[in-house]
Amino acid sequence: MEIKKSTARLWSKLGSRAVFGMALLDLAERGVDFYAMSADLVHSSGLGRFQEMFPERCINMGIAEQNMLGVAGGMAKDGTPIFATSFAPFITMRAAEQVRMNMGYMQLNVKTVGLGSGLIMAQLGNSHFGIEDVAVMRAIPNLTIVSPADCGEIVKAVEAIAQHEGPVYLRLTGGPGNPVVYREEYDFTIGRAITLREGADVAVVAAGTMVHTALEAAELLAESGVSVQVVDMHTIKPLDTACLDGLLSHRLLVTVEEHTVCGGFGGAVAEYLSPKRKRPPHLLIGIEDVFPHAGSYDYMRKACGLTAEQIAARIRTALDETTQAVR
Repeated sequence: MEIKKSTARLWSKLGSRAVFGMALLDLAERGVDFYAMSADLVHSSGLGRFQEMFPERCINMGIAEQNMLGVAGGMAKDGTPIFATSFAPFITMRAAEQVRMNMGYMQLNVKTVGLGSGLIMAQLGNSHFGIEDVAVMRAIPNLTIVSPADCGEIVKAVEAIAQHEGPVYLRLTGGPGNPVVYREEYDFTIGRAITLREGADVAVVAAGTMVHTALEAAELLAESGVSVQVVDMHTIKPLDTACLDGLLSHRLLVTVEEHTVCGGFGGAVAEYLSPKRKRPPHLLIGIEDVFPHAGSYDYMRKACGLTAEQIAARIRTALDETTQAVR
């Protein structure tokens, strides 16, 4: 599946789940060996066509995430990759013990896929909010965490994850109408961040759908003369620490995530930066330590302070405070 302007637009309209299913189908048609599992969400996972074409490789485990990951672990003992899918809060929190033992401790080749991560499922209430999943999964040793910026990067990530030996958590944010970040082919490597925009004053490092929002915020800040570098940190664990080291000369470092600020991507960056004597102030932007009220995706992002305008305003305020502190 090649990324170009026409396919990027189409994939954006289809959304993250549908494109995930298309990417798996493409791998299967090219002869890549793997199985896909679903917790009674075959069509919601984008696996409908895959199930039709490869019924023997698509297993519906019912609404039983713990059992699904137990079975996935057993099937993966011969090294065959297993993609296990469900909504993010259920596959990470309900099945946390199975992830910890089968994927973390035993390092089995299971690729756990969190559908509807972030706020996209917020209209269904807090039971479906996927805003603590990174914090849970990041605490488990030996687990790689990937959060693609757009549908094109989902295609890249799925192929890379299928080839990657060991357990992975794939975090899918956004839905149909996802903004496009990548319009042409590019190199994607797990653990290596991508600089999308150069800037000297502020470095904004984002993951998932927040990457496009960070680019929009950078444009707004540029109008007032603030030079902003934007980085797509698609791999949350392990972080690209070499990339972070290259950002330490900026006046301000900002992390943006569609996740609670407690234990998430921003926390991982803060943990890496904290021992360094020379580092810029770090502004963590994400969802505060609350249970947000339910609502539409656009409403929730605004309520949680995650629009481009709100992010730009917080960065301006932080820059002003930094300047005053220097004086």
